[in-house]
Amino acid sequence: MKVFGIDHVGFTVPDLDEAVSFFETIFGAVTILTTGKVDVDGDFMRRRLGVPEHCRIENIKVLRFGNGSNMELFQYSGETTNDALKRNSQPGGFHVAFQVDDAVSTADRLREKGVEVLDGPTYIDAGAMKGLTWLYLRAPWGQFLEIVSMTGPLGYEAEGGPKLWSPVRNA
Repeated sequence: MKVFGIDHVGFTVPDLDEAVSFFETIFGAVTILTTGKVDVDGDFMRRRLGVPEHCRIENIKVLRFGNGSNMELFQYSGETTNDALKRNSQPGGFHVAFQVDDAVSTADRLREKGVEVLDGPTYIDAGAMKGLTWLYLRAPWGQFLEIVSMTGPLGYEAEGGPKLWSPVRNA
């Protein structure tokens, strides 16, 4: 098997229109695909997607962000639990990171737009990630996202390590 790279990251949101609007407004995302309601039966849902048979996909939208991977957003109906999203410290917790030209000015812009931004940005001045500036934020539905920018090769790369893929480097 030859793996070419990551095609997309997918996750479920409680309000697809809100999520798409957030990503379009804040990150300049472009919607490239919309499915509408997916017409399948309960057996398909359980066997192919691993969700309860009574749940249904109301809509899927796939977004593009600059020169990066795709993001597939789902909105389901029929889910009876509304558990809180997992923290980053819990197994299954995750975040999505966006590379920007300047994490500091992006943080200012996000705060001006009323986005919940955690402390930072943080510049790493030593070690394997030297040269990275990062910042966490939270989407309106609670999902953690990250902003990163780099001033050049990261610390480990300067020591001869393999280069990370980057939407800037691989444009």
